[in-house]
Parts: sequence; structure tokens; C-alpha cells
Amino acid sequence: MGTKGREIVGVKLDELLKLLNKALSDEWLAYYQYWVGALVVKGRMHGEVEKELSQHAKEEFEHAEILAKRIIQLGGTPVLKPEEWYKLTNCGYDAPVDPDTEKLLLQNIKGEQCAISTYQKLIQFVEGKDIVTMHLLIEILEDEMEHEEDLEVLLEDLRSFKGK
Repeated sequence: MGTKGREIVGVKLDELLKLLNKALSDEWLAYYQYWVGALVVKGRMHGEVEKELSQHAKEEFEHAEILAKRIIQLGGTPVLKPEEWYKLTNCGYDAPVDPDTEKLLLQNIKGEQCAISTYQKLIQFVEGKDIVTMHLLIEILEDEMEHEEDLEVLLEDLRSFKGK
């Protein structure tokens, strides 16, 4: 992004870059949580859950790429060391130590709910001040809301299947 492009961003750039790097850290951890969860998942409906987790992992990776590119456009540097993700994360990381389908779904629903709150706050921070970043954040928020819904539907299906 050029000088004029950065000039029109009406928020404190350092603060925005910090917040975007925190969200980037969340996305990398979410990617890994989904990716590894898809590999280890066991139990009822494991095929459907594996497929959904794999798809979400792909989309979280795409979110990380979008955020990293925007950070660079704004003149910042994306988080360079994975160990920094744990220090910066808003949402944490729930290792899939119990690969049971229901437990994995619950862990990932919790993560999506945190992501929704994080992106809502980020959007409010840039609203009316940085429309480009706001547009990117809204797209990511829409995906996170869809992920939450997908996982809740799977959980409902799993629980109704268990009840039979």
C-alpha cells in the first residue's frame, strides 16, 4: 500500500497492526486445531466431522493469508515466529487430546464463538476509519459465523443420532 493509502487509514496504525497480528495468531492456531482434529477424530459420524474440520482448516488458512497480506499492505510485519502465536492469541488453542467427535465439535464451537467476538470488536475498531480492512474483516466474520452454524448442526445431528 502506498503512502496515500496508509494516510487515509483513520485509526492508530500501530494499534491496528497489533490487533491484526493477534487475529492472525488466532487463525494459525485455529487452522492447526482443525487440521489435526480432522486427522485424529474418532467416534460416531467421524467421516462427516472429519470432512467439516478439514474444510474449516482450509478456510482458516485462507483467513491467515488475508490478514498477513493486509498487515503487509499497511506497512507492518506479520507474526514471524509460531511461538508468538500463543502470546498474542485472543482465543487460545484447545488441543484435541480427546478425539471424540462430540468433544472436538464442542471445542471448535467455542473457538468459533471467540473468533466471532474478536472480529466483531475489530470491525468496530476500524468502522468508518478503514473501509478496506473493515471489508476484509466482515468477510472473515461471515465465514466464522458459518463455521459456528455448521458445527452446531453437526453437533445436533450427532446428539440426535446418539439418542436413537
